[in-house]
Amino acid sequence: MELFTYHRSSAAYRVRIALNHKGIKYTAVPVNLLKAEHRGEDYLRISPQGLVPALRLDDRRVLTQSNAILEWLEENYPEPALLPRDSYDRGVVRSWANIVACDIHPIDNSRVLKYLTGELGVNDEQKQIWYHHWIKLGFDVLEQQILATPYCFGEQISMADVYLIPQVYNALRFNLDMTSYPKIKSVSENCHQLDAFFQAAPENQPDSPT
Repeated sequence: MELFTYHRSSAAYRVRIALNHKGIKYTAVPVNLLKAEHRGEDYLRISPQGLVPALRLDDRRVLTQSNAILEWLEENYPEPALLPRDSYDRGVVRSWANIVACDIHPIDNSRVLKYLTGELGVNDEQKQIWYHHWIKLGFDVLEQQILATPYCFGEQISMADVYLIPQVYNALRFNLDMTSYPKIKSVSENCHQLDAFFQAAPENQPDSPT
């Protein structure tokens, strides 16, 4: 498999975690968003929306959108599972993942932030206020709901951890004070002890400048 990725993309980060956790071998193909490689003709033939990640399967078919990729991985590589067996528990884990995927990330991603500063003339201070506002709304709820014993849903890594950890990375990048989120901090620290998360971290990617 080939994963078209960018080191700081939280959506690509999610997929890297899942691939690592499930022990699936893949080749990382960097797509430099700063150089607009995602808008080039070559990449648009792979992913018409021009977003990362995209996963090219062994048979050359391509999947896009991290949510769809993660569900496909769970269906086709069910062990180790990222969703609980009980249907209610699966719903709970998906709801936590969706707080990140639907309520935080879409309005805090790089496209939105660039539009705020470019088209709307928002300054850096205002951009950070915007970012913090939306992530706090999501983290306030997650802090109440996740178990953090030691991961979001207990002793096993779940889809909720896969979504949460990249969002924590972004929160720290934008200098969010995490003092109010001890459970989220604990989950993040515990996850980073695992190779699947460590190897997926932005700073450990081949296209990382660090």
